[in-house]
Amino acid sequence: MDKKLLTPGPLTTSMTTKEAMLHDWGSRDQKFIDLNHSIRESLVKLIDGENNYQCVPMQGSGTFAVESMVGSLTSKDAKILILINGAYGHRMKKMCDYVGRECIAYEVAEHEQHDLDEIENIIDSNTDLTHVFAVYCETTSGILNPIQKISDLVAKKNLSLFIDAMSAFGALPLSSKTIVFDAVAASSNKCLEGVPGVGFILVKNNIIEKAKGNAHSLSLDLYDQWQAMKKNKQWRFTPPTHVLAAFQQAINEHSKEGGVEGRHKRYSNNCKIICDGMKEIGFKQLLSNELQAPIIITFMQPQNSNFNFEEFYDALSNKDFLIYPGKLTVADTFRIGCIGNLDDNDMHDTIKAIKEVVNELQIKIN
Repeated sequence: MDKKLLTPGPLTTSMTTKEAMLHDWGSRDQKFIDLNHSIRESLVKLIDGENNYQCVPMQGSGTFAVESMVGSLTSKDAKILILINGAYGHRMKKMCDYVGRECIAYEVAEHEQHDLDEIENIIDSNTDLTHVFAVYCETTSGILNPIQKISDLVAKKNLSLFIDAMSAFGALPLSSKTIVFDAVAASSNKCLEGVPGVGFILVKNNIIEKAKGNAHSLSLDLYDQWQAMKKNKQWRFTPPTHVLAAFQQAINEHSKEGGVEGRHKRYSNNCKIICDGMKEIGFKQLLSNELQAPIIITFMQPQNSNFNFEEFYDALSNKDFLIYPGKLTVADTFRIGCIGNLDDNDMHDTIKAIKEVVNELQIKIN
């Protein structure tokens, strides 16, 4: 039996998703070409983007997808406002620095949302801005950023919105009919519950059509990848065939669960069980329920000499539950994910295991 992965990805996957990787695929075979095309069409449908958006998959982790979006879909004279309240906003800024895109940052604390009035002031004070980059769910803390309000403001200012939806896509609402965006990046191994190895970018037709010559890298050139798939539905370079087979199965299971709404319902229930259970034990949650996305939850480390995260982690691991270290710069924390192929029984078992570990390690929680 595999350990339960209470992490933001890679995740616990279903047995049928694992089994989908047991077969070898010829990357130029028609069955694989059809599978790849089916995945792309399914992802466009998840944002209600038929006829208006293209799905361009990219080998690698989600970071590869985000960097290909940044480098391929912005011109060299772009000026970008990046909204930062965690590590992944900082990562987008670092990407802009690497590829030579001018950017400014509006940063708030990791447990705070951005002020919409301040965003508007920054835009009005920088009339040469072309883009706004935002993170939907910032995995650093688990905070849910107000993507609808951000989208409405960016659209009103006639700027281009790019979204890192890595920890949101498939479980949080992202319909192009209500949220205005030019491009969004996500990956297979988050809320869609596939395995790591492929990311994807959903991009408006008119944006990808004008992207030729932007890219700083051949392998991350989204336009070139799109042109190849437009020509023959094939990848330019060796595709992650087994990963894509698992992804197709995971997408099928996502649909059977009720799509975004069904997945959001299960994750929200998982999140509530973890939050309520940890509160009962005595742990303090970083975010209020209003700011907490049902993806990953940050808890404060107890200010007690008996608490050592490595010992706490190892003790839970010995009981077959893997949690995640904290990533905050302002406080000592740890994180518990509530996504993946896990249900309420798994969440109750997690709380039971944590209670046992607290007793075994004689942790006194203030």
